[in-house]
Amino acid sequence: MATRLSANYRPSESEPFMNARQKEYFRRKLLNWKNEILQENKETLKHLQSDTSQHPDIADRASDESERALELRTRDRQRKLISKINAALQRIEEGTYGYCEETGEPISLKRLDARPVATLSIEAQERHEKREKVFRDD
Repeated sequence: MATRLSANYRPSESEPFMNARQKEYFRRKLLNWKNEILQENKETLKHLQSDTSQHPDIADRASDESERALELRTRDRQRKLISKINAALQRIEEGTYGYCEETGEPISLKRLDARPVATLSIEAQERHEKREKVFRDD
């Protein structure tokens, strides 16, 4: 049975963490985000397929190629984001969504609302970034 949500529902710290309403809220948020990305990708593909103009000016050609390359890089990043969205949706189904992969503690609702694919709490993410920086600087 699907959980009903009012249009203005926002998860709150005053309710039990990752209750059915919160899970449904984040599930819908993730699905909407994924659908937006897929729609943008379709539009990009149509644009790239329809724009077959050849410019005699080398500067115009270079500019077009740069724009295409940027567009393709953006789409590649979004493809990777879709994988993260799918993983988050899977975690909702498994009941592990919203909990830090490193500590097992709940990730703050504010963080999840801002970054619904988050897998680490802010503290764990900061530790991860510090470790990454230490090893990168060597």
